[in-house]
Amino acid sequence: MTAYTATVTVRLKRGVLDPEAETTKQALERLGFELEELRSSDRFEIDLEATSADAARERADEMAERLLANPTIHDYDVEVDER
Repeated sequence: MTAYTATVTVRLKRGVLDPEAETTKQALERLGFELEELRSSDRFEIDLEATSADAARERADEMAERLLANPTIHDYDVEVDER
């Protein structure tokens, strides 16, 4: 078994209202920053043991599907690095 860190980034799909991002975008614009769009996201770092990077990715993907993300309204990405 090898130690891995899986990073799962969960964000709302395009078209789903994101009030947190909208409020932050407005505040940044009031501070003089120009931006087209801002999206908020949650990032989960999961330390786990697995037989391979693919196996670690598969487990993190299952965690995202079952709990970390709601596939109806969220997109997510999984990145895996060996520790």
